[in-house]
Amino acid sequence: MNGIIFNIQRFSIHDGPGIRTTVFLKGCSLHCFWCHNPEGIALKPQIQFFPERCIFCGECVVACENGANLIKDNKIVFLRENCKVCGKCVETCYAEARVLVGKEMTSEEVVQEALKDRPFYETSQGGVTLSGGEPVLQPEFSYEILVHCQAEGVHTAIETAGNVPWEDLEMLMPVTDLVMMDLKHMDSAKHRAAVGVPNERLLANARRLVSQTSKPILFRIPIIPGVNDSPEEVGAIAAFVREMIDLRAASGHTGKLSLELLPFHRLAGDKYRSLEMDNRSKDLVPPSKEKMAELVAAARAYDIEVRGK
Repeated sequence: MNGIIFNIQRFSIHDGPGIRTTVFLKGCSLHCFWCHNPEGIALKPQIQFFPERCIFCGECVVACENGANLIKDNKIVFLRENCKVCGKCVETCYAEARVLVGKEMTSEEVVQEALKDRPFYETSQGGVTLSGGEPVLQPEFSYEILVHCQAEGVHTAIETAGNVPWEDLEMLMPVTDLVMMDLKHMDSAKHRAAVGVPNERLLANARRLVSQTSKPILFRIPIIPGVNDSPEEVGAIAAFVREMIDLRAASGHTGKLSLELLPFHRLAGDKYRSLEMDNRSKDLVPPSKEKMAELVAAARAYDIEVRGK
């Protein structure tokens, strides 16, 4: 089974327990205006262009058969509308001013790459995490990666926004050891304004995960200034998690449920520029430690386990 990934990140310590290898899959069903991985939104491969790295050698102009790279006013100009993402300019760019983000791999290739880090998994109780983008949008590919990892005795996890068909998410559960699921806002209209879709489907999927499986679930709130950074908004999400804990207990299923608050950061700015995407979050100010502590306290008032940074 083949799929499209855009990164395999080694020695990851923020995507599940222990030291992990995080596999980032292309394609997402949300359009969060603050997305920290904008290169993961589109399913197809893309070219990132970093003009500040260009040494004006002109090799990309020669290599491109579609007129996407031109010399104008003594500089290289990238005409993205002409680009067919063939990758020839990337192969000839010695300065790495052009980067192909997204490539096709087989599930076996991904697993073999991840297994190079097996010693770290064994010593830290780590494993492999599928992230994105949204890994559930490539369900068969994700399933094969996860099933191969479990066959090798490797702990598996997925990071999901939950805005996916339930059947695809359900298919991954037998081969997933941990689910990490984003919750952005409990008000559906505000959720739509922030990420492009209402929240009914993802909340329904959360309830199904809780009531029909025993998988441990780490719910996550990306704290975005002006979107969900008030104690009341975080408290509403924490109340939902409390409801999920009670629902799991009533359903007879086990598996720990907890909550983590993740502060917004500005580290994705270069990615937006390289893809010529509008970075609507560029003027946002990351929440202070004091602000995060206030929000963590608001969430803990609902008698749930909460982690914050």
